[in-house]
Amino acid sequence: MHIFKEIAALRTHLSTLQSTHSTVGFVPTMGALHEGHSSLIRASKKENNTTVCSIYVNPTQFGNPEDLTKYPRSLDNDISMLQRESCDVLFCPDNNEMYSDMSLMSIAFDGLDNVLEGASRPGHFSGVARVVAKLFNIVQPHIAYFGQKDFQQVMVISRMVEELKFNVKINTMPIVREADGLAMSSRNQRLSPRERQDACVLHKVLLRTRDGILAGKPLSTLRDEASNLCGENNVVLEYLAAADRKQFNLLEEKIEPGQAVILIAAKVGPVRLIDNLFA
Repeated sequence: MHIFKEIAALRTHLSTLQSTHSTVGFVPTMGALHEGHSSLIRASKKENNTTVCSIYVNPTQFGNPEDLTKYPRSLDNDISMLQRESCDVLFCPDNNEMYSDMSLMSIAFDGLDNVLEGASRPGHFSGVARVVAKLFNIVQPHIAYFGQKDFQQVMVISRMVEELKFNVKINTMPIVREADGLAMSSRNQRLSPRERQDACVLHKVLLRTRDGILAGKPLSTLRDEASNLCGENNVVLEYLAAADRKQFNLLEEKIEPGQAVILIAAKVGPVRLIDNLFA
């Protein structure tokens, strides 16, 4: 596996692949890799001649400096995992490489970035869009792979690709879960053993909410039930919402099965987790 820390060196390497009409798959990450990331690498390896992974903890998407400081970092372990998955190229720049000059640019998404995760983390999606746009321009991938767990983020990136006419296809891959249903996340590493057990309630809430929607229950009732169930498991529910999968319009009534996504965010101890489920 080739490892690059500088943009110029990476571009030189990838330019040789472009001349041979080799297809490039790209998996952007913030490190602390787990099986969910491995599934993205494997999907890219299956569909492309070359797979590039990036590891970069992007400071512009963190509104809380403490959250940025505590974000898990494990580069040596990540490199070992990528080598086991036969990843071809790793790009792991530092902040000076990605933000050499003070950037005053922001990107807005006509409301998509101001609800749910956007409301909870103002400026988050602008920071995400900025760094993903930079990475797309650097790597020039044919296909980029993202996990469904960050569904709203995938919607933001897809809209950016459409609006700015990036020549890249976005592939969204299914959530990878632990045996007890907890969605794999780098933040799970910060959970204590008790908190790890309590966190399973998020998936239970999603399953019950999906069943309730299919049974015709109003979302307001399901939200109250979810809040009670979370409270019984020492978890603080932040939001439980439904949206259509295409435009991400939030839904309260007339939730059509087969067209919606149910989204949840909650605090488990000091750790904020998100998850979602198609309904």
